Amino acid sequence: MGRVLRRVAGVDHVDEDLLDLIGRRMYARDEPGAALVRAMRKDGIAKTERVTTAQFRTALDEGVRSVPDAPAALLRFFAVVDEVPDWVDFDLLERGAAVVRRMGRTATDVLLQLSLIGGYRYGGPADLLVATGGLSGSNAMRRLGETETWTRAVVEPGGMRRDGEGFRLTVHVRAMHALINDRFETNGRWDVDRWGLPVNQSDQAGTLGLFNSTLLLGARFLGRHVSAEDSLAVMHLWKYVGLLLGVNEDWLFDTEREQNAFNYHVLLAQDGQTPAGAALSAAIVDGERHLDHGRPTSLRARYTQARLLSMLRYFLGKRSLQDLGLPVTLPWAVPAVITKNLAASLLLEPSERGRRHLDRVGMEFRRDRARMLFEGARQEIGALPL
Repeated sequence: MGRVLRRVAGVDHVDEDLLDLIGRRMYARDEPGAALVRAMRKDGIAKTERVTTAQFRTALDEGVRSVPDAPAALLRFFAVVDEVPDWVDFDLLERGAAVVRRMGRTATDVLLQLSLIGGYRYGGPADLLVATGGLSGSNAMRRLGETETWTRAVVEPGGMRRDGEGFRLTVHVRAMHALINDRFETNGRWDVDRWGLPVNQSDQAGTLGLFNSTLLLGARFLGRHVSAEDSLAVMHLWKYVGLLLGVNEDWLFDTEREQNAFNYHVLLAQDGQTPAGAALSAAIVDGERHLDHGRPTSLRARYTQARLLSMLRYFLGKRSLQDLGLPVTLPWAVPAVITKNLAASLLLEPSERGRRHLDRVGMEFRRDRARMLFEGARQEIGALPL
């Protein structure tokens, strides 16, 4: 993957200054989020200055002006997230969301297989997920469902407007990250010297790169055509999402090439694999076999699990699967996926009717996938861990 990133980004030498900055920002946090969290603590905060969960929810759902006598920390946080920079183009953003919607299952495949499980080969973020119980054991598929719920909200029409569900969930995720970072930074269960802060600027920026340029790169590897204009639109969508998540603005990129060059350097800075990666990967692969796919459940579930392992072989290779302790199979499922995506790109994408069909089918798949991952429970992002 490093060789691929270096080639597509045109990187001819390692930028040592960028590597140094990545290292230093592993010890940098989202400061507006951290300030909000400090005001949400019960200890050492005057009652008039403390931010309650109810106040945060009201400010998020209805606007901070709807909170009577809003504490200063809450006002400052929402002044940051409510400000829309001049560079935000909502028409371009909506186009990017539509591109992702039309990718349908391919987007889910890339984000799960290449972005998520592919990232488990490196220590740090995977270990934090295990420490929080976020993607292990019985929680594995629900946590995937939460991510699917968030990304689906982000790409829905109007989702990233101030009153959109994508905006609301993105800001919710920012607060959740800040709370987790504060908790693990101070509870003695995290090796800050080795991995930096639990939720740090470098990891956040690297994770954002998995949702924009890595998604586009993986989709192309699966036969999906993405035009230059559509690429810029997808990058613009996630640039705004990254801003709302608290990623440093100088690490919010307009083009795939810039993002891929950054991703290459993030890859160079990663720690080696830890047992957490294998545990998380096994939990997801095993979880696929137990999802309720309808009748006949067992047959479809076994097929879905086998398909996942086949595509992981294509994206990650034999050695990575062995390192993660996963079965090594042939990439038998990939030719059919590529053929389907080529047909969609050549026959459906060019027409308005075809695009509407891909949009509808893509969102139906996401809704069905979320239903299975939540196993009939209410589809929502987890509560803030106060």
